[in-house]
Amino acid sequence: MANLRVFIDSNILIYTDDKRFPEKQQIANNLVDFHLRRRSGVISIQVLQEYYSVTTSKLRIDPVVAREKVEILSSLYVFQPTTDDILGAIDIHRLHQFSFWDGLILRSSIQSGCRILLSEDLQHGRRIEGIEITNPFV
Repeated sequence: MANLRVFIDSNILIYTDDKRFPEKQQIANNLVDFHLRRRSGVISIQVLQEYYSVTTSKLRIDPVVAREKVEILSSLYVFQPTTDDILGAIDIHRLHQFSFWDGLILRSSIQSGCRILLSEDLQHGRRIEGIEITNPFV
């Protein structure tokens, strides 16, 4: 995976702070650290928003700490969707029966040149428009 651009879904980032699942937390931290070091990780504005929202509301992470982590995660490549990406996400939703928000994650990973999308929430092993969905916890 070192030479590939890999899109990291918000659920992977959230596990880096979720002490309830230590095995998943370790895997998630290793993945994020690996892709930060290799500069091969990609996220989107949506992923950063979801990370902050979930960690501060459900995991009760201090907002100041969560903000600092968002700054660190922002050193990954951050994809910023356009109107065309919104339309593309709608098409993925319609054609492949993903939710709109998952369609936007898929569209962002496609547009940012990734080959792999790391996500626990999507269908492990499925390929959509050249992206392989991989659940790193399987």
